[in-house]
Amino acid sequence: MSITLEQLSAKMRQGEQVPLQQTAQIVLTLSIPSILQQIVVTAMEYIDAAMVGHIGASATASIGIVSSSTWLLHGMLAGLYMSFAIQVAQYLGADRQEDARGVLRQSMLFNLFVGLAAAALGIGISRYLPGWLGADPALQADASAYFAIWAASLPFAMAMGTYSSMLRSTGDALTPGLISVLTCILDAIFNYVLINPTRTILLAGHSITVFGFGWGVPGAALGTALSNVVGGLLALALLLFRDGVLCIRRPGSWRITKACLQNLWKVGAPLAAERAALSSAQVLLVRIVSGLGTTAIAANSLGVSAESLCYMAGYGVQDASLAMVGQAVGAHRRDMAKRIAWLCTGMGMAIMALTGVGLYVFAPALMGIFTADAAVIALGAQVLRIEAFAEPMFGASIVASGAMQGAGDSTGCFVLNLVSMWGIRLTLAVLLAPRFGLVGVWFAMCAELCTRGALFLLRLPAVIQRFFYLLMLITHSVNKSLKLFNICAAHFLTIEKCHIRFPCKSPVKRISFHIVMIACHQEHSGFRYGGKKIINLFQLLQKGLPVKKISCYK
Repeated sequence: MSITLEQLSAKMRQGEQVPLQQTAQIVLTLSIPSILQQIVVTAMEYIDAAMVGHIGASATASIGIVSSSTWLLHGMLAGLYMSFAIQVAQYLGADRQEDARGVLRQSMLFNLFVGLAAAALGIGISRYLPGWLGADPALQADASAYFAIWAASLPFAMAMGTYSSMLRSTGDALTPGLISVLTCILDAIFNYVLINPTRTILLAGHSITVFGFGWGVPGAALGTALSNVVGGLLALALLLFRDGVLCIRRPGSWRITKACLQNLWKVGAPLAAERAALSSAQVLLVRIVSGLGTTAIAANSLGVSAESLCYMAGYGVQDASLAMVGQAVGAHRRDMAKRIAWLCTGMGMAIMALTGVGLYVFAPALMGIFTADAAVIALGAQVLRIEAFAEPMFGASIVASGAMQGAGDSTGCFVLNLVSMWGIRLTLAVLLAPRFGLVGVWFAMCAELCTRGALFLLRLPAVIQRFFYLLMLITHSVNKSLKLFNICAAHFLTIEKCHIRFPCKSPVKRISFHIVMIACHQEHSGFRYGGKKIINLFQLLQKGLPVKKISCYK
């Protein structure tokens, strides 16, 4: 019998045991659309790269120069807006739907202001960025134009990413997938028209004239930007007009709450720092690669695009892991959180092991899609086959990080990624690049990914255990505090009811009286306010009976 994520969440809140088969079914239900979405996205990126690659190695290299900077800026923003999706998942797990919609409204305001600020920043630095990265002067004009146009579409890209991740948190992985597929198709169409000039092609033996603007690299950026605009507006329209748990047409406050801001700082800031650490390391790697020549730059850029066909499947499973662990945490089910985390991690490792085999076997063919340059194909295939051995452990790190983020441990993800990326990948790349060139850089990448996966596998059980221990501790403390409050209230209500007068005026003695009687209330907590025995205790104390006798009173 199949169930939905909403039904699973209800079962978890009620303390029911959910069979492993049903849990695995939901993981697959959420993962498969996300994986297909990622594959389609990657395929469209292939098409984009192939369109640019056939212009020439210089065009590919100009995009490759700034690609790591696009990852850096978008990654930091994604880390921030993902904190909203995590909050939504946890609120839905706790059956707090109004709070979930409140977070959605606040995320819309966040996207508006932060997205516009990020776009302005990107446009402002675009003129100088290629020079900072050490690009050849011949590549700088195209690289600057590409980054500026891409940056202008950031508010829409943020909107699409935010709202899609929130829809996944509700268990709807199909709708975000369809939005992404449509966006990618539009991206390919826009790029085909904008990159290439008007030309005549043969189709089924007939000559057809295809209109084009011939804008080259800037055209590729504009095509991506226009598709982001369509995707962001479509995702927003769905939340505005479609009924569901997150329908914002329902009445509710748009006020930014302290709790949401605190969670943004607690979860979003480490996520943004993590993405910044990873992406800034990639920027430095590009800086290292840029000194190895145009062929190495092109092979590195196209190799990263080819490898994404493997790891994007892992990110599809990560989406399911984040949403399901988040709801298990919201439902206070440690057992389910652990089961889901390990199930998703194992699935991610298995899928990426298979794609790693495919990457090794078809590496030359994958590179051949992008470019006809034999030197670039040969070098790219060589580094891809090195990377293929790291794919299973890379999958472990991707999916386990999603589970940890769903449990609220963004700081742990940040620390592990920082240590592995900066301590291993960059260090090895600096040491190996002068002697082995691009092969040395990708060997450093392979070693780092294997280490990162091992670290996340070691960290994952501790995270789940620690979170629920802290949750139990907080719950226990709150219960104790509420009990003490009730005892104090009972004490002062009893004083009021008995009209007790204190013969002593010393503040110290009066405070001591209250402390003793609150302790008596706690010892006789079964008595109700104004109970006869409690009243007798006050009367005995008023008569000056020793405290030791009062404490033994039953």
